[in-house]
Amino acid sequence: MLLRLPNVPARLAAVFLALALAATLAYLSIRSARAAYYASLRTLLGYETAATLEPQNADNWYLLGRYFLYTLDELNAPRAIQNFRHALLLNPGSTDAWLDLATAYDDEGDLKSARAAFLQAKRTYPLSAAVSWRYGNFLLRQGEVPQAFGEIRRAAYADPRSSAEAFSRCWRVDPDINAILDTVLPPDRDGYLDVIRELGIQSQFAAALTVWQRLVSMHPALNVSDAILFSELLIQNHQIRDARRVWNDAVRLSNTPQNIDAPGSALWDGGFETGVRGGAFAWVFAAPPGGVQISVDSRQKHSGRHSLRLTFDGRHNVNFAGVCNNAEVRPETNYRLSAWVRTQALTTDQGVRLLLKSYSDLNLYSDANIAGSNVTPDVRGTQPWTYVQSPSWTSGKDVRYARVCVVRYTSGNVDSQIQGSAWVDDVALTPEAAGNPHP
Repeated sequence: MLLRLPNVPARLAAVFLALALAATLAYLSIRSARAAYYASLRTLLGYETAATLEPQNADNWYLLGRYFLYTLDELNAPRAIQNFRHALLLNPGSTDAWLDLATAYDDEGDLKSARAAFLQAKRTYPLSAAVSWRYGNFLLRQGEVPQAFGEIRRAAYADPRSSAEAFSRCWRVDPDINAILDTVLPPDRDGYLDVIRELGIQSQFAAALTVWQRLVSMHPALNVSDAILFSELLIQNHQIRDARRVWNDAVRLSNTPQNIDAPGSALWDGGFETGVRGGAFAWVFAAPPGGVQISVDSRQKHSGRHSLRLTFDGRHNVNFAGVCNNAEVRPETNYRLSAWVRTQALTTDQGVRLLLKSYSDLNLYSDANIAGSNVTPDVRGTQPWTYVQSPSWTSGKDVRYARVCVVRYTSGNVDSQIQGSAWVDDVALTPEAAGNPHP
């Protein structure tokens, strides 16, 4: 619909109004853009300029308050409070402003006003995990433990990713781990795993094992890899029995094939079937030295679906020990290390073999403190699948930990750059009483 103006003065007035409106909009847009630019500088002058340009914008006062609350060289809680209150006059529904106002009051020692601001934040956003988390920590500092646990519980249930930090905060004031698990943490698999990881890294193994047992009682679906770090840390703390129990729990709760190893073998996944790598009781494929490639081969295998393949390029005299696994062994027990090995045109006088090293509980687990070792014969040239076995090895009185590696020793001969391929399968470390895995 066209608006027809009756005369020239009316038309001029309309043009004037349109120009004035356009000018006003342009001015406001430019002012808003300038304010946004100054705020983006994240400096005191920038925030103050933004607030001056747009004094009705609550965000500008809020950002100015945060500057005084969190900038280390400009800390000024009273000015922060002043700016937060100004922001809340313009936007009383701002949860973030109420939370930071509560923090500023807390810093000033005005606990009554801090509590009131926290409660107001809860009114503006009752389901906020951030509000419950910060208010819960405030209550912890006041010694109001049951109320604090209730708030932290709300935060953890709203965001299970906070479980590890929630556990840490609560455990500082209450040593009863089961009570914290019962009353604070949600029954969330990933949340529990985060708690266990943090406790393990802090060497709080007894607490971590308690949380692990609670996790297992929930019958979650796990990946075996979920247990690698924790089991590895337990091994390094000489708790290899606990480490293997954790590992077995993870295997049982995963979809990993069961009973894939020789009966009685102390090694897990001796046939390289699971695809799990990275430590603890899974094979570790270390970064290989020059001249050798490590892979899992699905075309050549002695049994199952896979074998380990090593390919040597013929340009290096390789000293190799880059594929290893850990085992729990019984003290004062006779064992034999065995495997099946196949080779194709594998040159030099040093082929591929398996090495066992054992470590006493009385010393740090390291190659400087090897309690004993044993080795199989090597295989070289071109050989079909060949069974190799070490001499009988007896673990010591204090030996519960052994490490098995696929190795190739450096040749002492001139021009001994090794070339060719070797395959390894069905590695086993078996107590002699359990029988010989050789069919």
